[in-house]
Amino acid sequence: MIVSNIIPLDNKRSKIFIDGEFAFILYRGEIKNFKLCTGEEISSPVFDEICNIVIPKRAKIRAMNLLQKRDYTEYKLREKLKEGFYPEPIIDDTIEYLKSYRYIDDERFAEDYTRYHMESRSRNRIRQDLMQKGIRTDIIDRIIENAYREEKNNPELDICVSLLRKKHYDPDTITYEEKQKLMAFLYRKGFGNEVITKALSLDTSGI
Repeated sequence: MIVSNIIPLDNKRSKIFIDGEFAFILYRGEIKNFKLCTGEEISSPVFDEICNIVIPKRAKIRAMNLLQKRDYTEYKLREKLKEGFYPEPIIDDTIEYLKSYRYIDDERFAEDYTRYHMESRSRNRIRQDLMQKGIRTDIIDRIIENAYREEKNNPELDICVSLLRKKHYDPDTITYEEKQKLMAFLYRKGFGNEVITKALSLDTSGI
């Protein structure tokens, strides 16, 4: 195996190419310690140490540092690791390691996200948000269904009423055109026809 190129990525790291193909990212100090030079051979023991020890350890540390700042779904964490040029097999191993300790848990993430936002966002908006975060639709639908079933009140209706109150909605004086605009406004927020119709039938001024 020949180090075919060493291309600086930033002022600390470089991309290492082996036999013409990108292999991994190393810091300048590591390149020096492993005595890697363009056009020279890299021994199998050195290559194995980098691929099986150095890079996997760094991927785990990077992932843990990210998770210390906020929660990530599996999909979003994979995206962050890909941005760091970690090879796919190492990303897979890192994800499995994190899942084994429940450092990442899409079901827990979906449940926490749903319960936190159900007082301020529509059910459809929450579902779309979770889908964009890469969570499987079967998990999303089950978590959302359970969360709303356990609620005694109707969070979506409460949100609609609150929004209508802020718009100074009065069912006795509103014109047809104004009502259509309000309905379109609520549709864009992700609320369904049944909830919107019920909210518009209420006297929000007295709620």
